[in-house]
Parts: sequence; C-alpha cells; structure tokens
Amino acid sequence: MSLPNKDEVKGKMEQAKGGLKEKVGHALKDTSMEDRGSAERSRGEVREGFGKARRKVGEKIEDLGKAVRK
Repeated sequence: MSLPNKDEVKGKMEQAKGGLKEKVGHALKDTSMEDRGSAERSRGEVREGFGKARRKVGEKIEDLGKAVRK
C-alpha cells in the first residue's frame, strides 16, 4: 500500500473542517453554518474517495508494469 495522495489528504482536511463547522453551528443554533459544514464534510468525503480510487488505479498499473517486465 502506498502513501495517501494529495486528494485523500485534502479530503480528510475538508471533512474535519466541515465537521467542526457543523458542531459549532449546532452549538450556536446557526443552521446556515451547520449546513455549510455538512456540505464541506460531504465534499471532503467525495474528494477522499476520488483520491483513493486514483491511488488504487495507479497501484494496479504499477503491478501490471511489473508483471509485463517479468
């Protein structure tokens, strides 16, 4: 398994920021902030998923290249 790529890392960061905004919005009864946080967290989940898929495709290509060289 290789290291996470930039999309995975940035996705995790977006999820963390969004979750924090959600909690603060809920505590302050600010539904707008809570909704923005939820949207940001969701975008982070999508971005992380895209990054994971991209990494896995790259790993499969590397494996294929190694198999071809044998």
